Amino acid sequence: MAVIYFLLSVSVIMGTLFLLVFLWNLRSGQYEDDYTPSIRILFEDKKPSNSENFSSKT
Repeated sequence: MAVIYFLLSVSVIMGTLFLLVFLWNLRSGQYEDDYTPSIRILFEDKKPSNSENFSSKT
């Protein structure tokens, strides 16, 4: 029975710790930009300039 109390207290402490870390990240602005990552794949890459275009030298 003592093992159950020990495991229960450890799990509550770990849950509280994870909650505090999550709230700390939330207040520091970690999750502010949730729109840009989902559309980043739709943006086109910049085209290389003529001096960087090595395929035209063939």
